[in-house]
Amino acid sequence: MTSDRTLPWWKKGGFYVFLLLSLVITLFPFVWMVSTSFKSPGEIFSQAPTIIPTQPTMEHYHRLMAVANLGRSLWNSIIFAFGSTVLSIFCNALAAYAFAKLNFAGREKIFTLLMLTMLVPGQVTMMPVFLILKGLGMLNSFAGLIIPGIASVFAIFMLCQFMSQIPEEILEAARMDGCSEFGIFWIIMIPLCRPILATLAIFQFIGAWNEFFWPLIIMVREDMQTLPVALANLNGQYNTDWGLLMAGAVLVVIPVILVFLLAQKHYIKGIAAGAVKD
Repeated sequence: MTSDRTLPWWKKGGFYVFLLLSLVITLFPFVWMVSTSFKSPGEIFSQAPTIIPTQPTMEHYHRLMAVANLGRSLWNSIIFAFGSTVLSIFCNALAAYAFAKLNFAGREKIFTLLMLTMLVPGQVTMMPVFLILKGLGMLNSFAGLIIPGIASVFAIFMLCQFMSQIPEEILEAARMDGCSEFGIFWIIMIPLCRPILATLAIFQFIGAWNEFFWPLIIMVREDMQTLPVALANLNGQYNTDWGLLMAGAVLVVIPVILVFLLAQKHYIKGIAAGAVKD
């Protein structure tokens, strides 16, 4: 294997140029979005586009909260994203623990059936779930929005594979000390599974935060709309207020970035743990 120190200077230089270009191409849309959100309407449509606003303004953010009433939609998205993430991680971890560490009749068959459900597209079950929620009177409620998406076969599978690698001797020692099964799950398994839990939590949060179609169906009332749905309503029939739309897009992106940065250390550990096999 060729060492990096023995590579010719032009190869190393070309590699760094490639990385720099990739970084610029990746970040440019985000930088342009943030820049546009601070530009005046006249500067947005000027013939000579500028990356840095010449006269920054908070006009679009003030209008966003006042006219579009996005404050309520932002709060709805926070409840939906955090609520679904916490409940999903807890319930899926319980199910994974049962499949990975408990012996019960039909365990393998039930797990196989769960894996087969991953072949069914979510659009197929969306209408029956909607009719069930309508019959239960759960439309325009956070319970109807969150509960159907709690169970994730993919999360159960990932957690089950991770938990199956934990030595059984640790659990047997805890049982001999009189610890209950839920105590073993909460005190032993959850701390040991923290990397994969953080990885799945990021996936769940981003998926719920960016979800558009399901909240559009369940949350019919305007005051119950989530942020992506409210932003879609900002598009006019004949024109689009790009400054207002870009300000709303910034509000959508910032929480996702913050959550990823806070859980980055555990996320990297989870990816590394999944890449290493004994």
